[in-house]
Amino acid sequence: MACALGLDDSIVGITHECDYPPEIKNKPRVVQPVLPIEKMSQSEIDRAVAERLREGKSLYQIDEQLLRELAPDLILTQNLCQVCAPSGNEVSQVIKALPKTPDILWLTPQSLNEIFENVRELGAATNRDAQAEKLVNDCQRRLESLKQRTQSVAHIPRVFCMEWLEPVYASGHWVPELVKIAGGVDELGRERGESVRISWNEITAWAPEVLVIMPCGFNLQQTMKQVWSVFGYHNSPLFDLPAVRNGRVYAVDANSYFARPGPRVVEGAELLAQLIHPDLFDTPASSDFFQTIDVALLKGKLIEGHDYYNENGAMVFTASYLQRRGYCCGSGCRHCPY
Repeated sequence: MACALGLDDSIVGITHECDYPPEIKNKPRVVQPVLPIEKMSQSEIDRAVAERLREGKSLYQIDEQLLRELAPDLILTQNLCQVCAPSGNEVSQVIKALPKTPDILWLTPQSLNEIFENVRELGAATNRDAQAEKLVNDCQRRLESLKQRTQSVAHIPRVFCMEWLEPVYASGHWVPELVKIAGGVDELGRERGESVRISWNEITAWAPEVLVIMPCGFNLQQTMKQVWSVFGYHNSPLFDLPAVRNGRVYAVDANSYFARPGPRVVEGAELLAQLIHPDLFDTPASSDFFQTIDVALLKGKLIEGHDYYNENGAMVFTASYLQRRGYCCGSGCRHCPY
Protein backbone atom coordinates (compact mmCIF):
# COMPACT_ATOMS: atom_id res chain seq x y z
CA MET A 1 0.00 0.00 0.00
CA ALA A 2 2.76 2.43 0.94
CA CYS A 3 4.71 1.73 -2.24
CA ALA A 4 1.56 2.16 -4.33
CA LEU A 5 1.48 5.73 -3.02
CA GLY A 6 5.10 6.34 -4.03
CA LEU A 7 6.53 6.07 -0.51
CA ASP A 8 9.26 3.55 -1.34
CA ASP A 9 12.13 5.86 -0.44
CA SER A 10 10.48 6.91 2.83
CA ILE A 11 10.28 3.36 4.16
CA VAL A 12 13.15 2.71 6.59
CA GLY A 13 12.15 -0.72 7.92
CA ILE A 14 9.92 -3.67 7.08
CA THR A 15 8.61 -6.97 8.46
CA HIS A 16 9.45 -10.45 7.19
CA GLU A 17 6.18 -10.41 5.21
CA CYS A 18 7.01 -7.28 3.20
CA ASP A 19 7.98 -8.61 -0.24
CA TYR A 20 6.23 -6.42 -2.82
CA PRO A 21 7.47 -4.74 -4.85
CA PRO A 22 10.53 -7.05 -4.79
CA GLU A 23 13.05 -4.25 -4.25
CA ILE A 24 11.48 -3.49 -0.87
CA LYS A 25 12.94 -6.74 0.50
CA ASN A 26 16.34 -5.04 0.81
CA LYS A 27 15.10 -2.79 3.61
CA PRO A 28 16.10 -3.59 7.24
CA ARG A 29 13.78 -6.18 8.85
CA VAL A 30 12.35 -5.05 12.15
CA VAL A 31 9.95 -7.98 12.68
CA GLN A 32 10.67 -11.71 12.40
CA PRO A 33 8.48 -14.74 13.14
CA VAL A 34 9.29 -16.87 16.17
CA LEU A 35 8.15 -20.12 14.54
CA PRO A 36 10.08 -21.75 11.65
CA ILE A 37 6.94 -21.76 9.51
CA GLU A 38 8.76 -22.59 6.27
CA LYS A 39 9.72 -25.98 7.77
CA MET A 40 6.32 -26.80 9.28
CA SER A 41 3.16 -28.46 7.98
CA GLN A 42 -0.22 -26.71 8.18
CA SER A 43 -1.32 -28.85 11.14
CA GLU A 44 1.98 -28.20 12.96
CA ILE A 45 1.61 -24.45 12.41
CA ASP A 46 -1.98 -24.53 13.66
CA ARG A 47 -1.04 -26.40 16.84
CA ALA A 48 2.04 -24.26 17.55
CA VAL A 49 0.15 -20.99 17.02
CA ALA A 50 -2.73 -22.11 19.25
CA GLU A 51 -0.30 -23.17 21.98
CA ARG A 52 1.66 -19.90 21.98
CA LEU A 53 -1.51 -17.80 22.00
CA ARG A 54 -2.96 -19.93 24.81
CA GLU A 55 0.21 -19.32 26.84
CA GLY A 56 0.14 -15.60 26.10
CA LYS A 57 3.32 -15.75 24.03
CA SER A 58 4.00 -13.66 20.94
CA LEU A 59 4.33 -15.13 17.46
CA TYR A 60 6.78 -12.41 16.44
CA GLN A 61 10.02 -10.84 17.59
CA ILE A 62 10.45 -7.10 17.21
CA ASP A 63 14.05 -5.88 16.98
CA GLU A 64 13.80 -2.99 19.42
CA GLN A 65 17.43 -1.93 18.98
CA LEU A 66 17.04 -1.70 15.20
CA LEU A 67 13.78 0.18 15.61
CA ARG A 68 15.50 2.72 17.86
CA GLU A 69 18.27 3.17 15.30
CA LEU A 70 15.82 3.63 12.43
CA ALA A 71 13.81 6.18 14.46
CA PRO A 72 10.68 6.18 12.26
CA ASP A 73 8.27 9.11 12.31
CA LEU A 74 5.33 6.89 11.39
CA ILE A 75 4.66 3.19 12.04
CA LEU A 76 2.13 1.29 9.96
CA THR A 77 0.66 -1.64 11.85
CA GLN A 78 -2.52 -3.65 12.29
CA ASN A 79 -4.78 -4.97 15.01
CA LEU A 80 -6.89 -7.20 12.79
CA CYS A 81 -5.20 -10.55 13.40
CA GLN A 82 -2.58 -11.39 16.03
CA VAL A 83 -1.53 -14.40 13.94
CA CYS A 84 -0.63 -12.34 10.87
CA ALA A 85 1.54 -9.65 12.49
CA PRO A 86 2.44 -8.25 15.92
CA SER A 87 -0.71 -7.32 17.82
CA GLY A 88 -1.61 -3.80 18.84
CA ASN A 89 -0.58 -4.43 22.44
CA GLU A 90 2.86 -5.70 21.38
CA VAL A 91 3.48 -2.65 19.18
CA SER A 92 2.31 -0.28 21.92
CA GLN A 93 4.73 -1.83 24.42
CA VAL A 94 7.69 -1.46 22.04
CA ILE A 95 6.78 2.15 21.27
CA LYS A 96 7.08 3.03 24.96
CA ALA A 97 10.75 2.02 24.88
CA LEU A 98 11.64 4.40 22.04
CA PRO A 99 13.30 7.73 22.85
CA LYS A 100 11.00 9.50 20.40
CA THR A 101 7.38 8.45 20.10
CA PRO A 102 6.38 8.02 16.44
CA ASP A 103 2.88 8.38 15.07
CA ILE A 104 1.04 5.08 14.60
CA LEU A 105 -1.44 4.35 11.84
CA TRP A 106 -3.61 1.35 12.67
CA LEU A 107 -4.81 -0.49 9.57
CA THR A 108 -7.59 -2.86 10.60
CA PRO A 109 -10.01 -3.27 7.68
CA GLN A 110 -12.81 -5.83 7.53
CA SER A 111 -14.09 -5.03 4.03
CA LEU A 112 -13.06 -3.61 0.68
CA ASN A 113 -14.41 -0.16 1.55
CA GLU A 114 -12.38 -0.17 4.75
CA ILE A 115 -9.25 -1.16 2.81
CA PHE A 116 -9.80 1.84 0.56
CA GLU A 117 -10.41 4.04 3.59
CA ASN A 118 -7.05 2.87 4.97
CA VAL A 119 -5.44 3.96 1.70
CA ARG A 120 -6.93 7.42 2.17
CA GLU A 121 -5.77 7.52 5.80
CA LEU A 122 -2.24 6.63 4.77
CA GLY A 123 -2.39 9.29 2.08
CA ALA A 124 -3.48 11.89 4.63
CA ALA A 125 -0.74 10.87 7.08
CA THR A 126 1.99 11.17 4.43
CA ASN A 127 0.80 14.14 2.36
CA ARG A 128 -0.20 11.85 -0.49
CA ASP A 129 -3.93 12.64 -0.50
CA ALA A 130 -4.17 13.09 -4.27
CA GLN A 131 -2.24 9.88 -4.99
CA ALA A 132 -4.41 7.98 -2.52
CA GLU A 133 -7.64 9.23 -4.04
CA LYS A 134 -6.44 8.37 -7.53
CA LEU A 135 -5.49 4.86 -6.41
CA VAL A 136 -8.84 4.28 -4.69
CA ASN A 137 -10.77 5.58 -7.69
CA ASP A 138 -8.83 3.26 -10.00
CA CYS A 139 -9.50 0.26 -7.75
CA GLN A 140 -13.18 1.05 -7.48
CA ARG A 141 -13.47 1.58 -11.23
CA ARG A 142 -11.94 -1.84 -11.92
CA LEU A 143 -14.23 -3.53 -9.40
CA GLU A 144 -17.30 -1.83 -10.86
CA SER A 145 -16.26 -2.92 -14.35
CA LEU A 146 -15.93 -6.48 -13.07
CA LYS A 147 -19.37 -6.33 -11.44
CA GLN A 148 -20.89 -5.21 -14.72
CA ARG A 149 -19.30 -8.17 -16.47
CA THR A 150 -20.39 -10.82 -13.97
CA GLN A 151 -23.84 -9.60 -12.95
CA SER A 152 -25.55 -10.94 -16.06
CA VAL A 153 -24.37 -14.56 -15.73
CA ALA A 154 -27.13 -17.16 -15.83
CA HIS A 155 -25.63 -19.30 -13.08
CA ILE A 156 -23.87 -18.22 -9.89
CA PRO A 157 -21.60 -21.13 -8.88
CA ARG A 158 -21.13 -22.30 -5.31
CA VAL A 159 -17.54 -21.44 -4.36
CA PHE A 160 -15.45 -22.43 -1.37
CA CYS A 161 -12.33 -20.44 -0.56
CA MET A 162 -10.17 -22.64 1.68
CA GLU A 163 -8.05 -20.35 3.85
CA TRP A 164 -6.26 -23.17 5.68
CA LEU A 165 -5.91 -26.83 4.75
CA GLU A 166 -5.33 -28.72 8.00
CA PRO A 167 -7.51 -28.08 9.88
CA VAL A 168 -9.74 -26.51 7.26
CA TYR A 169 -10.70 -22.85 7.67
CA ALA A 170 -13.24 -20.92 5.64
CA SER A 171 -12.39 -17.42 4.48
CA GLY A 172 -13.40 -14.20 6.20
CA HIS A 173 -13.13 -10.41 6.06
CA TRP A 174 -13.14 -9.19 2.44
CA VAL A 175 -12.69 -12.52 0.61
CA PRO A 176 -16.42 -13.50 0.45
CA GLU A 177 -17.00 -9.99 -0.91
CA LEU A 178 -14.43 -10.61 -3.65
CA VAL A 179 -16.22 -13.86 -4.54
CA LYS A 180 -19.54 -12.01 -4.92
CA ILE A 181 -18.00 -9.40 -7.21
CA ALA A 182 -16.44 -12.23 -9.24
CA GLY A 183 -19.86 -13.79 -9.84
CA GLY A 184 -19.85 -16.57 -7.26
CA VAL A 185 -21.16 -17.20 -3.77
CA ASP A 186 -19.32 -18.63 -0.76
CA GLU A 187 -21.82 -19.18 2.05
CA LEU A 188 -19.19 -20.90 4.18
CA GLY A 189 -17.13 -17.71 4.31
CA ARG A 190 -17.78 -14.97 6.88
CA GLU A 191 -17.98 -11.58 5.20
CA ARG A 192 -16.53 -8.86 7.46
CA GLY A 193 -15.74 -11.53 10.07
CA GLU A 194 -12.80 -13.70 11.09
CA SER A 195 -12.00 -16.85 9.17
CA VAL A 196 -13.24 -19.85 11.12
CA ARG A 197 -12.51 -23.54 11.41
CA ILE A 198 -15.00 -25.63 9.45
CA SER A 199 -15.83 -29.33 9.21
CA TRP A 200 -15.69 -31.53 6.14
CA ASN A 201 -19.37 -32.32 6.72
CA GLU A 202 -20.18 -28.63 6.23
CA ILE A 203 -18.03 -28.45 3.10
CA THR A 204 -19.59 -31.61 1.68
CA ALA A 205 -23.09 -30.25 2.36
CA TRP A 206 -22.22 -27.00 0.57
CA ALA A 207 -20.95 -29.05 -2.40
CA PRO A 208 -18.81 -26.32 -3.95
CA GLU A 209 -18.63 -26.21 -7.73
CA VAL A 210 -15.41 -24.20 -7.60
CA LEU A 211 -12.75 -24.72 -4.93
CA VAL A 212 -10.04 -22.08 -4.45
CA ILE A 213 -7.20 -23.00 -2.11
CA MET A 214 -5.66 -19.88 -0.59
CA PRO A 215 -3.87 -20.55 2.72
CA CYS A 216 -3.15 -17.30 4.51
CA GLY A 217 0.53 -16.34 4.37
CA PHE A 218 1.46 -18.62 1.47
CA ASN A 219 2.49 -17.86 -2.11
CA LEU A 220 1.63 -20.14 -5.03
CA GLN A 221 4.52 -22.61 -4.77
CA GLN A 222 4.13 -22.82 -1.01
CA THR A 223 0.42 -23.46 -1.45
CA MET A 224 1.05 -26.26 -3.95
CA LYS A 225 3.52 -27.85 -1.54
CA GLN A 226 0.90 -27.80 1.22
CA VAL A 227 -1.75 -29.23 -1.12
CA TRP A 228 0.49 -32.24 -1.74
CA SER A 229 1.44 -32.55 1.91
CA VAL A 230 -2.19 -32.63 3.07
CA PHE A 231 -4.03 -34.32 0.20
CA GLY A 232 -1.40 -36.11 -1.92
CA TYR A 233 -1.90 -39.91 -2.03
CA HIS A 234 -4.38 -39.61 0.88
CA ASN A 235 -8.03 -40.55 1.12
CA SER A 236 -9.95 -37.35 1.78
CA PRO A 237 -13.52 -36.02 1.48
CA LEU A 238 -11.92 -33.47 -0.84
CA PHE A 239 -12.05 -35.94 -3.74
CA ASP A 240 -15.84 -36.31 -3.45
CA LEU A 241 -16.59 -32.63 -3.98
CA PRO A 242 -18.23 -31.55 -7.28
CA ALA A 243 -15.42 -29.04 -7.87
CA VAL A 244 -12.83 -31.81 -7.68
CA ARG A 245 -14.79 -34.24 -9.87
CA ASN A 246 -15.16 -31.51 -12.51
CA GLY A 247 -11.53 -30.37 -12.41
CA ARG A 248 -12.29 -26.94 -10.97
CA VAL A 249 -9.83 -26.85 -8.08
CA TYR A 250 -7.32 -24.02 -8.09
CA ALA A 251 -4.39 -23.02 -5.91
CA VAL A 252 -3.68 -19.28 -5.83
CA ASP A 253 -1.05 -16.89 -4.53
CA ALA A 254 -2.89 -15.88 -1.36
CA ASN A 255 -0.12 -13.60 -0.11
CA SER A 256 -0.24 -11.41 -3.18
CA TYR A 257 -3.95 -11.20 -3.95
CA PHE A 258 -6.14 -12.25 -1.03
CA ALA A 259 -4.61 -12.32 2.46
CA ARG A 260 -3.15 -8.83 2.60
CA PRO A 261 -5.50 -5.80 2.76
CA GLY A 262 -4.10 -3.62 0.01
CA PRO A 263 -4.86 -2.52 -3.55
CA ARG A 264 -3.84 -5.89 -5.02
CA VAL A 265 -7.03 -7.49 -3.69
CA VAL A 266 -8.58 -5.96 -6.83
CA GLU A 267 -6.37 -8.28 -8.87
CA GLY A 268 -7.63 -11.05 -6.61
CA ALA A 269 -11.23 -10.28 -7.57
CA GLU A 270 -10.29 -10.25 -11.25
CA LEU A 271 -8.50 -13.59 -10.88
CA LEU A 272 -11.49 -15.15 -9.12
CA ALA A 273 -13.79 -13.99 -11.91
CA GLN A 274 -11.55 -15.61 -14.50
CA LEU A 275 -11.54 -18.87 -12.53
CA ILE A 276 -15.29 -18.86 -11.81
CA HIS A 277 -16.45 -17.59 -15.22
CA PRO A 278 -13.64 -18.23 -17.73
CA ASP A 279 -16.13 -17.94 -20.62
CA LEU A 280 -16.52 -14.21 -19.89
CA PHE A 281 -12.90 -13.47 -20.77
CA ASP A 282 -11.04 -13.52 -24.07
CA THR A 283 -7.76 -14.61 -22.49
CA PRO A 284 -7.17 -17.01 -19.58
CA ALA A 285 -5.76 -15.89 -16.25
CA SER A 286 -1.98 -15.80 -16.01
CA SER A 287 -0.41 -19.01 -14.73
CA ASP A 288 1.79 -16.83 -12.51
CA PHE A 289 -1.27 -16.18 -10.33
CA PHE A 290 -2.81 -19.65 -9.99
CA GLN A 291 -2.44 -23.34 -10.79
CA THR A 292 -5.13 -25.88 -11.55
CA ILE A 293 -4.78 -28.89 -9.25
CA ASP A 294 -4.12 -32.06 -11.26
CA VAL A 295 -6.43 -34.36 -9.29
CA ALA A 296 -5.30 -37.56 -10.98
CA LEU A 297 -1.70 -36.72 -10.17
CA LEU A 298 -2.65 -35.89 -6.60
CA LYS A 299 -4.22 -39.34 -6.28
CA GLY A 300 -0.98 -40.94 -7.47
CA LYS A 301 -2.07 -41.90 -10.98
CA LEU A 302 1.20 -41.56 -12.90
CA ILE A 303 1.68 -42.49 -16.53
CA GLU A 304 5.04 -43.92 -17.56
CA GLY A 305 6.64 -41.90 -20.31
CA HIS A 306 4.53 -38.86 -19.53
CA ASP A 307 5.08 -38.39 -15.81
CA TYR A 308 8.24 -40.43 -15.33
CA TYR A 309 10.66 -42.84 -16.95
CA ASN A 310 12.93 -45.52 -15.56
CA GLU A 311 16.69 -45.19 -15.78
CA ASN A 312 19.05 -47.77 -14.31
CA GLY A 313 16.32 -48.97 -11.98
CA ALA A 314 15.46 -45.47 -10.73
CA MET A 315 12.30 -43.46 -11.40
CA VAL A 316 13.02 -40.08 -13.01
CA PHE A 317 10.21 -37.52 -12.96
CA THR A 318 9.60 -35.54 -16.15
CA ALA A 319 9.45 -31.76 -16.35
CA SER A 320 5.72 -32.09 -17.14
CA TYR A 321 5.10 -33.96 -13.88
CA LEU A 322 7.15 -31.53 -11.81
CA GLN A 323 5.42 -28.54 -13.39
CA ARG A 324 1.96 -29.97 -12.65
CA ARG A 325 3.02 -30.87 -9.12
CA GLY A 326 3.61 -27.16 -8.72
CA TYR A 327 6.60 -26.72 -6.42
CA CYS A 328 10.30 -27.41 -6.01
CA CYS A 329 11.01 -30.10 -3.41
CA GLY A 330 14.70 -29.16 -3.16
CA SER A 331 15.88 -32.68 -4.03
CA GLY A 332 17.79 -31.64 -7.14
CA CYS A 333 15.37 -33.26 -9.60
CA ARG A 334 17.03 -33.46 -13.01
CA HIS A 335 14.13 -31.86 -14.89
CA CYS A 336 13.02 -29.38 -12.21
CA PRO A 337 11.45 -26.32 -13.93
CA TYR A 338 11.74 -24.11 -10.84
